[in-house]
Amino acid sequence: MTDWARVRTEGFAVPDGRPLSDLVAELSSMLRSPDPVVRDQQAYSTLATWIGNGVLGAGQLRELGDEMVARFGDPEVQARTFAPLILDAIVSAGTFEPAWVPPFERWYVDEEDLRGHDPKLGWLHAVAHGADLLGTLGLASAVEPMEMLRLGIGRLLTPTEYVLRELEDDRLGFALAATLTRADLAEADATGWLDPAARAVAQRTPEGFPPEVTNTLRTLRVVYVLVDHGVRVDQKTVQVPHRRAVKAKLVEVLRVATPHFL
Repeated sequence: MTDWARVRTEGFAVPDGRPLSDLVAELSSMLRSPDPVVRDQQAYSTLATWIGNGVLGAGQLRELGDEMVARFGDPEVQARTFAPLILDAIVSAGTFEPAWVPPFERWYVDEEDLRGHDPKLGWLHAVAHGADLLGTLGLASAVEPMEMLRLGIGRLLTPTEYVLRELEDDRLGFALAATLTRADLAEADATGWLDPAARAVAQRTPEGFPPEVTNTLRTLRVVYVLVDHGVRVDQKTVQVPHRRAVKAKLVEVLRVATPHFL
């Protein structure tokens, strides 16, 4: 076994004496670990660094991506929620397979364990980790931006008993706002993805909003701020092409819930 704590301490240099494929396989297995130190600080940090530094070739990245896609059906929550982080790193490095998108979409909407942090398992962050991949796919020319906008609102409006915390709503809000910067996104689509949210907010009961609507409202407020001020993409502040129309639609949705604010 490799001393992965030492690898991290020494700047993630690739250890000598073992084939890279064996090292990657070991790290991939460690991503399923219930120990957050092994999973997060060692396996994820090392793999993400190596991917970003170009250590893995295109074939290895595709193989690892396929393995992460299979993890969306894993019985262990930590295995499922760390899969999109590695896929995000792979896609960000320039390797993409269209077949990866549908399994991700199914998992993201269907995932029931939305805890940000668990005392024993550490960070889980299904919504936030999925949002990171969603945002990267939303900026990818090979992916239709409307597909990712619909996925984001679908995740938010899926019934749940969990109110987002640990900044999951911020991460998803950023991903949606980044997708809205796509120049090929038509104005009707840039606002139309919000229609399900408008319908959900209009169904307020005397008992108030269910958690999924509360999560949606909080996330859309983040989207509004980013659309208004610009979205930081690739170290540059980018304006949403249909900024005025999107802001007006967001206000229309938010005003139903908080008319005293708007």
